[in-house]
Amino acid sequence: AMVARSFLPCLPRQGRGVFAALSARVGSVSDNDLGGWHAYRASKAALNMLIRNYALEYGRRNADGIVAGLHPGTVDTALSAPFSAGVSHEVFSPEVAAGHLLRVIDGLCPADSGKVFDWKGEAIPA
Repeated sequence: AMVARSFLPCLPRQGRGVFAALSARVGSVSDNDLGGWHAYRASKAALNMLIRNYALEYGRRNADGIVAGLHPGTVDTALSAPFSAGVSHEVFSPEVAAGHLLRVIDGLCPADSGKVFDWKGEAIPA
């Protein structure tokens, strides 16, 4: 919220402008079949609501503006190390994850504003 407060006013008032924040699939209220991680899930759900709010506000100033959340997948970091040993999906290096996210950002259009996307570019349900 603090970063958005500072940077959203700096985005262009016409033409393509993008503000993206790192979120996570666990912030989806409807895509929660496991429970657990209560504080982390709640914080990501709150972030996703802020993304939606900021998208509405930025959209009033710039019809071509985009505010989106990005889920990078599991990234090989010290933070994910305790959890990544038992995952059945791919774990990405930070460089690969960043490349995926840049590709997703490049493919976003104004109709995508306010949504959260995974590293493949697929929308995550709210």
